[in-house]
Amino acid sequence: MEFLKGDRGTVTMKNLYTTGEAAEICNVSQQTIIRCFDSGRLQGFRIPGSRFRRIPRESLVKFMKDNSIPMSNLDSGHKKILIVDDDAEIIEMMVDVLNRDGRFDVRTASSGYDAGIMTQQFHPDVILLDYMLPDVNGNVVCRTIKQNPEFANTRIIIISGVVNSDEIDDLMRSGAEDFLKKPFNISELIEKISAVLNV
Repeated sequence: MEFLKGDRGTVTMKNLYTTGEAAEICNVSQQTIIRCFDSGRLQGFRIPGSRFRRIPRESLVKFMKDNSIPMSNLDSGHKKILIVDDDAEIIEMMVDVLNRDGRFDVRTASSGYDAGIMTQQFHPDVILLDYMLPDVNGNVVCRTIKQNPEFANTRIIIISGVVNSDEIDDLMRSGAEDFLKKPFNISELIEKISAVLNV
């Protein structure tokens, strides 16, 4: 079961999903979920007097089973993190640390192009983005992601060892939430992720 923690620490089961939440769980675009909803392939209801659609948990489970969509996102409740870096050793270290933490579902990409594809497929909550990628620099990736309303809630943390203060300011204006300078310690990485996610 997927659970949500309330303001007072109480835990309640998530029984209703928005089209955006359903899209994130199924790793498809929100438009795909809306089309399936409107055509009747995904059962749900509209909130009276509005255009908002809501999808009951049992309907989402049936839709996922009918379309062979993995149930892991529905049941894990983990925050999704995409690591974008062309340094295999750094990727390996971050994946190991984040997996051991236990709160995260982690994917990786080694170029700006791969990052774009993975962002569309994975809908990450946080992107850990190396500033100097082989095909593009970090602020281009930042701007591209932030210009897409589908990823309005995706948080971006830039990681680099060769960025000056002016470039950091540019990155923040491009949509990054935070900056982490290489080399960094593991506790600092976890702290920054927790801060942007409020977890």
